[in-house]
Amino acid sequence: MSTEEILVRTVKLGKNFCLYFVELECDALCKEKTLHRFLRNVNSQLLVVRPDLNLAAFEDVTDQEMRCGQGMHFTIHCYKTTTPSAGMPVAFSVQVEDKSYYLCCEKECGEMLVRFREGEVPKEMPGESNIIFFKKTFTPCCSGAFKFEYSLEEGMFLAFEQEGYLRKLILKKLSRKDEVDETMKITLSKFSQNESLKLS
Repeated sequence: MSTEEILVRTVKLGKNFCLYFVELECDALCKEKTLHRFLRNVNSQLLVVRPDLNLAAFEDVTDQEMRCGQGMHFTIHCYKTTTPSAGMPVAFSVQVEDKSYYLCCEKECGEMLVRFREGEVPKEMPGESNIIFFKKTFTPCCSGAFKFEYSLEEGMFLAFEQEGYLRKLILKKLSRKDEVDETMKITLSKFSQNESLKLS
């Protein structure tokens, strides 16, 4: 017996009090709200995007760099969903100078890579998209931190990987569902009042 959920709507009450249903299609993703946040790893480093170097990495930054916010003031676009158990669908964008970039995943030479592409995040998406991640609580006892699962590949999460002195943003596969991988732990911290005013 399948455990798949099917969305239905009551159509009418027929003869002999038989109830008729119609199967509903899954809704397209529609933007519900946006949040402005820094993304921090387990070492309290901030995610910084440098499109000119085709690089996104967690770094130690100064207070002055945080106030400037170049490549680190993220907009998290939250979408409505009909399957909340999968997690909240979100997309990420970031402003660098006068351009907007969105986070996406692309396959190159058989490997899934994280990329930031110039452009805007759409308000609606008709179906699957390589920019959507499911926001999930990192662990039941750590509700202030999250992990972000790539919507097109179950078990693949945003994480960081040490490469020389860099902690690069990558996609990483969990070997087991119950595995706790600290490289996937991301906290969302608000900008200060002054930084928020700069964004508006």
